[in-house]
Amino acid sequence: MFAQITTVLYRSRATLLEDAAGVAALTVMLLVGLHLPGVH
Repeated sequence: MFAQITTVLYRSRATLLEDAAGVAALTVMLLVGLHLPGVH
């Protein structure tokens, strides 16, 4: 089972990096959006 997980992670490494970058971008946008109302 560990070998299967390792194989899946190795094959989808580029996709996982893109997904992580997307999650980071969404998190930044969420935090900025939540802080905008207090910027008056």
